[in-house]
This record gives sequence, C-alpha cells and structure tokens, in this order.
Amino acid sequence: MEDWILGIPTPVAMALIALIGYFLGKRNHRPASAEQAYARRELKRAKAIVKQLEEISREVRRNLASHQSSIAHFKERIVTMSARQEESGESWQTLCEEAERMLSPTMRLSAQIANAYDEVRQQANLLMTFTESRTDPLTGLSNRRALDDSLESLFAMKDRYELTFSLCILDVDHFKKINDEYGHLEGDRVLQEVASLIDNCVRETDVVTRYGGEEFVILMPSTDLKGALIFAQRIREAVEQHLKVTVSGGVAQASSTDEPQTLLARADAALYRAKSQGRNCIYCHNGDSVQEDPSVGQSDASLSHENAELLLEEVRSLEKTLGQRESDKTNAREQHPTEIA
Repeated sequence: MEDWILGIPTPVAMALIALIGYFLGKRNHRPASAEQAYARRELKRAKAIVKQLEEISREVRRNLASHQSSIAHFKERIVTMSARQEESGESWQTLCEEAERMLSPTMRLSAQIANAYDEVRQQANLLMTFTESRTDPLTGLSNRRALDDSLESLFAMKDRYELTFSLCILDVDHFKKINDEYGHLEGDRVLQEVASLIDNCVRETDVVTRYGGEEFVILMPSTDLKGALIFAQRIREAVEQHLKVTVSGGVAQASSTDEPQTLLARADAALYRAKSQGRNCIYCHNGDSVQEDPSVGQSDASLSHENAELLLEEVRSLEKTLGQRESDKTNAREQHPTEIA
C-alpha cells in the first residue's frame, strides 16, 4: 500500500521537495558567490590599509626617536653650563639658538602626528565599507553612501594637507538598448562583468562604487588629472577588448574651490561630452572647461601629421614618375617621329 503525505503520494512529495530545494539552491548560489568575491576583495583592501597604517606608525616612531635624542643632548648642555656657571651672553646666545633649532623639528613632528591621526581616521572610514549598508547588492561594490563618506574624508585631507585626488565617472554605452533587447537579467549580468573588470584594475586604496544604474565612480587618492586619465583610458580599452560593451568616461581632479557635489558635477559634464561625441571615449574637466583627453589629441595630431608627410612624399614621387614618363615620350618622338605617328 502506497504511503501518502498531505494527500500526495510519498514519491511525488519527495520529488517536489527535491525540486524546490534545487531551485532555492540555484537562486541563492549567485548571491553567495558574489558575497564571497566581495569578502576576498575587501580583505585584500584591508591588508593594504593595515600596511599603510604600519608605515605611518614606523615613520612617527623614527621621528620620535630622533627628537628624543636632540632633547637629551640639549638637556646635557644645560646641565654642563649650569655646573660651570657660565653666564656669559655668548654662551646663553648659543643655547638659545640651539633651542630654536630644536623647535622647528618639534613643530614638524606635531604636524606629522596630526597628519597620521587624520590618515588613520581616513583608513578607518574606508574599512567601514565592509558593512552591508555600504555595499551594492548586485555588483558587490561600494554604494552611494560609501562614496559620500569617502568623498568627505578625502576633502578633509585635501583641505588640511593639500593632498590631491581625482574622480572618474564611467557609464556603460547603450545600456538601455541591452535591457530592451535582451532583458534585465542580461543587463544585470553586464553590470556585474563591468564592475568586476573595473575592480580588478584599480589599486587597493582606490574606492570603486556603483553610482546608480549603469554608472560607476572611482575615487583615486594621491592621483592628479593626468594619472586619472591614464587609468580611465586603460579601463575603457580593457572593457572594449574583453567585454561585449563599451564605456564612456568623465574625469576631474579636486580643486581648492571644489566640494563633493561640484567635483561630481564637473566629472559628469565631461561624461556628457564623451556621450555626445560618439561614446567609447574619455573626456576631462580641467577646472575651466571640458576637453578631450590631451594625450589622445596629441596622438591623433601626430598620426595625422605623419600621414600627411607620407602622402606628400607619395605625391612628389608620383609627380617625378609622371614627369620622367613625359620626358621619355618627348625623346621618343624626337628620335622616331614616324614610328610614334
């Protein structure tokens, strides 16, 4: 006699349970893999941050050791002079000069300690991107909230110590067409591929975020406009070579008058120009206006000049050949007028 479970034959019920388990496992497989990849990526970044903090600590310890030696020497000098009861103006003048020489490294050391504190705070803010609330669930990258916090930290460092940094916005070209023609699942897969490629190309200290939709923002500490353009072009070329889509980009370097929103607006203006100029290219905002990547312009100009020179040589060679042929015909007519006729 066949067993029944909730009015369903046992074999059928077991098969249904197995099928449900399969689909649940299939559904949860991708998020788990994405979460593991994100954990590995963040662990790599954490190691880099710890290394930077260790370097800061070693530098402060070296400076403290050197300063302590100077203080000890200065103390010995005071004791010696007091024992000899040297009260001459010249001796005390020398001592005052030595005290002034000690004051300068003291002030530098104080600034270094304050700088080290701010760097520790900045790195601690970066470590906070480990939390789920700062992570984009689709790509595993940092989200808009993490970007805002990182921008605030970088601007604080820039205002206090004049440390430079740049920002790049990348946008997947014709992304709406991908969604319309192939569906949103394919669009999600494209975004994951682009995010993974960008994340594998950046340094550990760079911050990669999904800005919204098909846009990605990369923060590059200690990077000027030229370096940011080189990076953006490298990403653009890698996407074109390895994926079935292309990206356009806008780059800007933080200036003394910038704040987070104005920096993002300048980079976005450069991105808009790249889109309007045919896509799959990089433009930058130099602080005054939007322009194409200067290195690309120089390369194109050089190539055009070289082509013009080659063309000119070919024209001269052709003129010379035609002239020679015409001369040969003239000589032939003079020597054999009857045959030519």
